[in-house]
Amino acid sequence: MKRVRRWRDLRWRLECVGFDLVGALLRLLPVDAASAFGGAALGLLGPLTPVHRTALRNLRLAFPEWSEAERRRVARRQWENTGRVFFEFFMMDRILSDPSRVEYPGEAEIQTLMDDPRPLICVSGHFANFEVMAASGLRRGVEGVLVYRGLNNPYIDARMRTTRLRYGVKLLAPKGLEGGREVMAALAAGVPVGILADQKYNEGPLSPFFGHLVHTQHAPVRWAMRFGARLQTGWVERTKGARFRLHMGPVIELPKGGEAADVEAGVRQVNAFIEDRARARPWEYWWVHRRFPDQLYRELAAQGY
Repeated sequence: MKRVRRWRDLRWRLECVGFDLVGALLRLLPVDAASAFGGAALGLLGPLTPVHRTALRNLRLAFPEWSEAERRRVARRQWENTGRVFFEFFMMDRILSDPSRVEYPGEAEIQTLMDDPRPLICVSGHFANFEVMAASGLRRGVEGVLVYRGLNNPYIDARMRTTRLRYGVKLLAPKGLEGGREVMAALAAGVPVGILADQKYNEGPLSPFFGHLVHTQHAPVRWAMRFGARLQTGWVERTKGARFRLHMGPVIELPKGGEAADVEAGVRQVNAFIEDRARARPWEYWWVHRRFPDQLYRELAAQGY
């Protein structure tokens, strides 16, 4: 067991060396060149990986009416976006320091958000470069807690925290019991919270998503009900290259009761919002997550997909 742990630690350290090397090399390039290189590289390599099959299966489950050629075309385009996101991560401080690279919501929308006395929970999904949303909020004076899933590799996880500090994301709360306590303490103190609510979840209420019932993260809905928070939707679109437009969506109005049925009603609204945005720009959504029930993937595998 000790030998296994040592080899795992060595592998993690080597991966971290690679992470540092890639980051150092990319920061020698102009932002647009690094973004385009990432898009081209993963656009070429992504379809050769086993994860590509997951992306295609997700698209089959989400868009059964599409032709196979259309699904393959969108899958390739989402790899290009994913590659850009990976490489842009190392450049986010430079992207955010250039006022021309991110278009913000109108001043009236921002002021409405700032004037609301309720605690704030921003909910979104993996759209375009989702890092832009958290960082952009900070640039507009909304500093809060970003709820995230820590990486298995603790050394790269620490590096990513440091990189986020470079563009202002200071408060991070890992998912889980400890993170939940941090989030509730933040909301009680009036600190805004941001969460991506579209990752795979193995428990919680079943809610429709692209015509299938999926277990869905219900924490943002429960937090909003408990603290009377404003549950604000938002998303990012890529306009061209490493340039983005930030959108504020509708506020999700929650039932007042707080019962299980009320939570499920709120979760359905969150899923409907994420599905709506994924349908609008499917090439900018991350189809690499196994978001649907395992049984559906097994059925597709049995059919040769």
